[in-house]
Amino acid sequence: MKSILLIGAGGFGKHLAEKLIELKYEVMVIDRHEELINDILPIVTTAQIGDCTDVDVLSNVDVESFDSCFVTIRKSFQDSLETTSLLKELGAKRVVSFASNEVQEKFLLRNGADAVIFPEKQFASWTAMRYATDNIFDYVRLDDEHSMFEVAAPDYFAGKTIAQLAIRQKHGINIIAIKKGNIFDVSLTADTVISAGERLLVIGSIKNIKKCFDV
Repeated sequence: MKSILLIGAGGFGKHLAEKLIELKYEVMVIDRHEELINDILPIVTTAQIGDCTDVDVLSNVDVESFDSCFVTIRKSFQDSLETTSLLKELGAKRVVSFASNEVQEKFLLRNGADAVIFPEKQFASWTAMRYATDNIFDYVRLDDEHSMFEVAAPDYFAGKTIAQLAIRQKHGINIIAIKKGNIFDVSLTADTVISAGERLLVIGSIKNIKKCFDV
């Protein structure tokens, strides 16, 4: 079972902890605020009060034993930066830190973070893509050019097989699942017929998907 050290038990940190526990990870949380620790303690593996800018606090935790360390301190960027740097100095395998803007992101990467989470930027991108059109129901960015979309099947797809549509050959887009109610059916073949109004999970370049599905 993977173990996670989470530093910062505020709103984002708590949501992250809940998801990690749901994924069956062992989660230890540290925060300097007693009320936040008391609030999060019932849902995580263990939690303690401590100032993680203090090297003695982190030294006593044995950060090397954790598979990943998340720094989700939001109120003080200086504390976040110092904690990130200390974790790496103490031998943390992987440090993922929270940033509020691109300047913070650059400083964190320069001072030991292996990766930076930028929720405002990432959620803004998702919101713009999701709600700018009625045809997109979900969206996952893969890189600067490629994404995975849950989209409505265009009217001209109705009654045709995946082979007949040939969107892979024409547009470089793969249909990887069809949504049936709340479940995705991934057992597709070239002979699978698309019905009117079905939701499709497709993957390809953003440019080609927008053009093909008119989104």
